Amino acid sequence: MQAFDIRPIREEEIYRAQCYIDQIAKPLGSMGKLETLAARLAALQDTLQPTLSPREHFVFAADHGIEREGVSKSPREVTRQVVESMLRGGAGICFLCRQHDFALHIVDVGVDHDFPLEGSCLIHRKIRRGTRSFLHESAMTEREVDQAMSIGVACVDEAAQRGCKLLSFGEMGIANTSTSALWMYFLTDIPLEDCVGRGSGLDDTGLQHKLSILRQAVANYHGATDAPSILRHFGGYEMVATVGAMLRAAELGIAFLVDGFIMTACLLMARALHPAVTDYAFYGHIGDEAGHARLLRALHADPILHLGMRLGEGTGAICAFPILDSAVRMLREMATFTTSGVTDYVSTPD
Repeated sequence: MQAFDIRPIREEEIYRAQCYIDQIAKPLGSMGKLETLAARLAALQDTLQPTLSPREHFVFAADHGIEREGVSKSPREVTRQVVESMLRGGAGICFLCRQHDFALHIVDVGVDHDFPLEGSCLIHRKIRRGTRSFLHESAMTEREVDQAMSIGVACVDEAAQRGCKLLSFGEMGIANTSTSALWMYFLTDIPLEDCVGRGSGLDDTGLQHKLSILRQAVANYHGATDAPSILRHFGGYEMVATVGAMLRAAELGIAFLVDGFIMTACLLMARALHPAVTDYAFYGHIGDEAGHARLLRALHADPILHLGMRLGEGTGAICAFPILDSAVRMLREMATFTTSGVTDYVSTPD
């Protein structure tokens, strides 16, 4: 597996940025979470004038062998259908990227379909037409893990060459909430039943079947429980590519937005491999998939939004962008006590 050299953001760097924020012409702490976000962005980019432009969003797409076990309300054909909707510009992530000026890239790392080679924002990096079923065998080979990680790394490298200052990641892959639940189960102390949710809309019977299949998968697994082993045995191509992308973004010092349950599970795995990666992550929202709130608590995360979303694709992450943008604009556009003519004052909370 590829090695990464990720520099932790030091508390002193955040403190220096906060000292500047305290000189902005406003009561101390009066901009709330915007101040926390701004201080971290300033420390991350090593400037009191951070920027979030240009910005890019990558949707990694792949199918999962575990889907054949009936763990999802939707069949695997929906992966292909949603990707095609993205390519036509009609999916949820498309209007949000247009609205907030994110360049959109869709990366096929393992969809069980062959898409046209030209005329779209699709990046062709297919490893295989879906993973194997981890109920019976490892979902991925070691070589496939390396391939998927390298795809994520290459996507970030290309974005960095284009001058990207903010990244966001999303996914499309029917049954990937099952992989996310098992990554969460093995990498935290949370019981399996608290990690498993309804995905694309399972009823109570379907939810119990999904939980039963995942329990069987856990019982059938006799391998090591270190992060690389869990990543390979229960992984999905699109999720491993995302882990690689997150780690490379952090290595290059690029902030990135984290979407819902599946992308948060990818960050959990990335953290298990390299803990400093979370310094570069901004949590877009808390979603309605059952395990997401518990997973965010396990990561000590403070999500920006709570809109009841669970679409995936990165939609919740992009929705949070205007808040980050406001934090940056506060730094770049608000006057200080020195430059504003406003008398310095201190305010206490109400």
